[in-house]
Amino acid sequence: MNKATLEKVFEYASKPVQGTMSRKLRKDVKIQVNEGEVYEGATLFLGEEFVRVTCVKDGLNINTYYDWEKIASVRTLGAVE
Repeated sequence: MNKATLEKVFEYASKPVQGTMSRKLRKDVKIQVNEGEVYEGATLFLGEEFVRVTCVKDGLNINTYYDWEKIASVRTLGAVE
């Protein structure tokens, strides 16, 4: 999957954070990268060379970085309307 397609998937699942280049996951939307951890309420940063996913878990601020070229799949999860 190419970077442009992956960017569209991340953009679909999130909305811009005012005054920053980051994006917050939309309400009731979760994402999963490469069949790994499922992120909920996370903030995304779509950089030129990497994607950063920031979330809070057990009172810790956790940043996970993904190389665009190593992302094989992105899954979005949301409630049925």
